[in-house]
Amino acid sequence: MELLPVFREEVDHNYWARDHQLRACAPLGAERFLRPVGGSFPSLRDTLAHMLAVEWIWLEHWKGRSPKALIPASEFPSVETMVERWGAVERDLREYLAGLDEAALARPLIIVSTRGEQWTYPLWRMMAHLLNHQSYHRGQVTTLFRMLGVEPPRVDFLAGCDVGFRH
Repeated sequence: MELLPVFREEVDHNYWARDHQLRACAPLGAERFLRPVGGSFPSLRDTLAHMLAVEWIWLEHWKGRSPKALIPASEFPSVETMVERWGAVERDLREYLAGLDEAALARPLIIVSTRGEQWTYPLWRMMAHLLNHQSYHRGQVTTLFRMLGVEPPRVDFLAGCDVGFRH
């Protein structure tokens, strides 16, 4: 089985789900978007900012760079600023993915984490890790919506498949 089509579909789902959650944030206003409600990260904004920053840093690693820190949540005072930056990360990630072949997925990459730790894994494992990470935090975002009194959008994989990941 070839992995590249699977990763492309998973990336499509990742961004479809992200867009559904960001659209649900838009009517909240700054107060609820930034309100500390608990969880792994204090607020809805902080959780989403972590997801954005992790996508960015993994892509940087895959391109051979080793950033020393994640993008701070404070760079995103509004949903709009987050949408703009995450759109740029998405374009870069999709461009990177378009340039890959199956052999590239199997090649090991050596990366240096923000803590200075060196890790070596095949690219496909790092991509699987990133997509799993995003799914985990999407579940947290769903819980945060409920804590804020908002009905969360459905973002599971099969719901996206049913609509062909259309927005």
